[in-house]
Amino acid sequence: MRSSPVLALLFDLDGTLVDTAPDLIAAVHATLAQNAIESAVDYAALCAQASNGSLAMLRAAVPHADEPRLESLREVMLQHYQLINGTEATLFDGLAELLSIAKTYSIAIGVVTNKPAIFTKPLLSRLGLLDQLQSVISADTTRFRKPHPAPMLLAAQQLQTHPDNILYVGDAERDIIAAKAANMPSAAALWGYINTNDNPQLWHADMMLQHPTHLTAILTGDSVIDR
Repeated sequence: MRSSPVLALLFDLDGTLVDTAPDLIAAVHATLAQNAIESAVDYAALCAQASNGSLAMLRAAVPHADEPRLESLREVMLQHYQLINGTEATLFDGLAELLSIAKTYSIAIGVVTNKPAIFTKPLLSRLGLLDQLQSVISADTTRFRKPHPAPMLLAAQQLQTHPDNILYVGDAERDIIAAKAANMPSAAALWGYINTNDNPQLWHADMMLQHPTHLTAILTGDSVIDR
């Protein structure tokens, strides 16, 4: 066993750093309305799929639609989302303070997301976060996306920090798989968009975080990661 100090922090975006569900769900509802589709799906069910992307959300909303129909609806949804993106999204509770603490301790911050750059950067810009981030890796930044380690390793290069000293925080199993493949310590964000069928205990993250404030002790050195 060894203790690894956190010199940099990487976040997944949707469901970890930013609560984007209000924007995404609004885009789903606009798509359903435009296509005169009635759906009984509730907010919680759509929210649980928000980290899995637009197709997963549409499958939850229109469970009997075939793949070609879902793809057609997805194109409409993304058009709506491009207009809505960032209008209702907010940082999760406690993360603004965490980013401030990270700056105080000269801890670099970045984002590695499977969200395409066309949505990632406008969202971060509208939230005033771009200037606070030293790395932003989107779905199309590299040839691969999570759970492949390539985006993680590129982020490490941009942060100029060895992967051993970067904590990656995410709310999906692919986040933990990607972190492990890149030899980064990992944390499961239990405040995120976790489906009822998910079992984060089985992801084998290095730590389970109930709330963003639990990161504070790690960043300030009051706690370390044992791997």
